[in-house]
Amino acid sequence: MPGFRWTSVSGLIAGLLVTSFSCSTMTDADSLAAARISEEALRSHVRFLSDDLLEGRGPGTRGDELTRLYLSSRMEALGLQPGGVDGSWEQPFDIVGLTTEAPDVWSFQASSGEVHLEAKDDFIAVSGVQADSASIENAEVVFVGYGIEAPEFQWNDYKDADLDGKVLLMLNNDPDWDPDLFRGSRRLYYGRWTYKYESAARVGAAGAIVIHTTASAGYPWQVVRTSWSGEQFELPARDEPRISIAAWVTEDAATRLCAAAGRDLGRLVESARRRDFRPVSLGILTSLKLKVHRSEVKTANVLGLLPGRDPELEKEVVVYTAHHDHLGRTGSGDDTIYNGALDNAAGTAQVLAIADALAALPLRPRRSSLFLFVAAEEQGLLGSKFYASHPTFAPGRIAADINLDGGNIWGRTGDVTLIGYDKSSLRAVVETEAARQGRRVYPDQFPDRGYYYRSDQFSFAKIGVPAIYLKTGVQILDQPEGWGKERMEAWVATHYHQPSDELTPGWNFQGLVEDAVLGFRCGLAVAEDDLLPTWVPGDEFEEARRKAIDEVRE
Repeated sequence: MPGFRWTSVSGLIAGLLVTSFSCSTMTDADSLAAARISEEALRSHVRFLSDDLLEGRGPGTRGDELTRLYLSSRMEALGLQPGGVDGSWEQPFDIVGLTTEAPDVWSFQASSGEVHLEAKDDFIAVSGVQADSASIENAEVVFVGYGIEAPEFQWNDYKDADLDGKVLLMLNNDPDWDPDLFRGSRRLYYGRWTYKYESAARVGAAGAIVIHTTASAGYPWQVVRTSWSGEQFELPARDEPRISIAAWVTEDAATRLCAAAGRDLGRLVESARRRDFRPVSLGILTSLKLKVHRSEVKTANVLGLLPGRDPELEKEVVVYTAHHDHLGRTGSGDDTIYNGALDNAAGTAQVLAIADALAALPLRPRRSSLFLFVAAEEQGLLGSKFYASHPTFAPGRIAADINLDGGNIWGRTGDVTLIGYDKSSLRAVVETEAARQGRRVYPDQFPDRGYYYRSDQFSFAKIGVPAIYLKTGVQILDQPEGWGKERMEAWVATHYHQPSDELTPGWNFQGLVEDAVLGFRCGLAVAEDDLLPTWVPGDEFEEARRKAIDEVRE
């Protein structure tokens, strides 16, 4: 098999590190292996994994166990080796389940009178602590802008305010009006709800309320309702700071709260767009008590390994990830099963198909390949977080993560989206292999949604591993301009994290096949290269990579 080799950096183009990537054409054997990635193979996996029998693959459920058995059985049939410790197909870990019972009304006392918010329609509140109850008592509500502390951007919404025991009302997203500040419209981790709650805990707050808008979240309020209903899971708590109550409110509810305090939400938002913003006490007090049912269950990541052929490079690995879980069964009505066909039976099917193609090669790749199906992604990337803390390969020996989450069910495209387009040398790999398919590579085409920090490659990035995270292109062949983007936005508005995310006759598998083949070829290129991929100089994860590589060289 012809190898691939990084050449010297030719220069800084548009502020990005672009590495020249020289390669020969794919061999006949490689092409035959790629041909195993077929519509029939993908459809069969999606059909099983999204069936009602698995009841939405909720963590710790029978459907979770059936999913894990299916994945390990399929990989065993491909001739892969168990990728866990002690010859196991699984990497089990404990999770804590919290089912929060909130009151029907949450009341706030202002000098002008009381404001009552209704559960689900106006607010969602869950426990921030792993206990049988969570509460706040006569806590002061303080508007803290974006709730961000970012020294590298000379930004601190908290200043030196005493926020201990307070409830912080904060905006979703991060400052997005200046490309030189927080990367403009491209959302960073500072804009994620996980960061918001973590930052509130660090300043000693009792609770945090994130103001939802469809524009700032990238999805409608109904997604908040469904995603935060029913049992929520976490890794067991350690000694990290925590808020007692984590909440969301609608923009209308936040407007009413501010009005009761004699404040205009729009003006508060405008004031938060300045570096000299300081927290604003709203003069509102609130109490809330949540009943919590706490449980402890086990779930597991599923791992299959294809050892490399090179005596030295086999110690390094290309990791392919897809999360095997979804939201399970929750709510009431005619359909309570959140099947998760696109999210993420589709990505799981693609990784299984890539495993099949790599295993079929007459000559294994030089580096090893690990197929990692992670659990509880929908609960906050728990499975990949656990793997990153307990990796089976040292982080400095993980060449790259190739993550597939969701997929293209609308048809073949003339383009493909690379999330993290300007972050690492892997961009050159994707551009080279996409060009073979007659496609162009574009940056995140929904940059305001912060996708890089919303899926499992983020857990790998934090330990220094660069990633290829492919998302659907929008230029659907034989369709008018804008058709693809419209369909994707409509799918998010209607089916994302809803029971209607099901396999239907209308699915077009050609795009799923095309993207899976791209993932196969990119992974093969990385596995054959002499050198490890690198972050763009100055990237937020560059230092973690340096430390990880230094550790394995010592």
